[in-house]
Amino acid sequence: MTDTSTAPTTGTKERVVLAYSGGLDTSVAIGWIGERTGAEVVAVAVDVGQGGEDLEVIRQRALDCGAVEAYVADAREEFATEYCMPALQANALYMDAYPLVSALSRPVIVKHLVRAARQFGATTVAHGCTGKGNDQVRFEVGITSLAPDLRCLAPVRDLALTRDVAIDYATKHDLPIETTKHNPFSIDQNVWGRAVETGFLEDIWNGPTKDVYTYTDDPTYPPLPDEVVITFEHGVPVAIDGEAVTPLQAVQQMNRRAGAQGVGRIDIVEDRLVGIKSREVYEAPGAMALIAAHQELENVTVEREQARFKKTVG
Repeated sequence: MTDTSTAPTTGTKERVVLAYSGGLDTSVAIGWIGERTGAEVVAVAVDVGQGGEDLEVIRQRALDCGAVEAYVADAREEFATEYCMPALQANALYMDAYPLVSALSRPVIVKHLVRAARQFGATTVAHGCTGKGNDQVRFEVGITSLAPDLRCLAPVRDLALTRDVAIDYATKHDLPIETTKHNPFSIDQNVWGRAVETGFLEDIWNGPTKDVYTYTDDPTYPPLPDEVVITFEHGVPVAIDGEAVTPLQAVQQMNRRAGAQGVGRIDIVEDRLVGIKSREVYEAPGAMALIAAHQELENVTVEREQARFKKTVG
């Protein structure tokens, strides 16, 4: 894990640490929070393998949008080793269907948000969640568990920062962020997988179109079969085809190889913690391939009653 930040400064204003992605909504949130709360904003970007822009580019954009400090962290190895691997050992599939793509990443992001709040003297942590989904719960329970003294703020939910308001604000203030690109989906992705929702996908009779997918190729036209041998130690992949790999490398390699075969596409109506059902499309080629391999390894090595017990505790 590496991080880059500026040194804390002293001042009389309260500070808010904002979970920052570099996109439109969180870029606008920097100024929006400042105007409505009077607080200074510290932007925090955490790389968990979501791809996209360089962290230093994101850091500079945060400063250009009005953040008084910027903290960026490359948490990919940390995320893969400390969060994805325990989930793999437990064969963790929500509703027995998909790996915990977003849920697994939130604790490591929260860890860095709290760390930044301590470093820069912030009293509040802000996140970009709405009031509809599970993410608001993941962030806020995580924050208050690690730092009960910190307050939580959700600009979209608490300060009426809608998408249309964000576009208007960015245009009015000439923020260095793209405001015209239209994406009908809400997407969250990291090295463990990709979650896609909203737009026409909200109607469960609508099948996903090709533009929904990024991590996987169309399985209708598969390439030649690709046989892979995964070596596990204590439930963690340590080699692929005899070549040693770190947990992050194992997931990345299987994302490429299983994704090329169209493995890991999941279309599900799921139950949310807040009491609603939501149609989601997931792509998790590496996670699904590794979990399948781990389950088969357990099938040939774990005694029947042990297997039943492990599923319960897992």
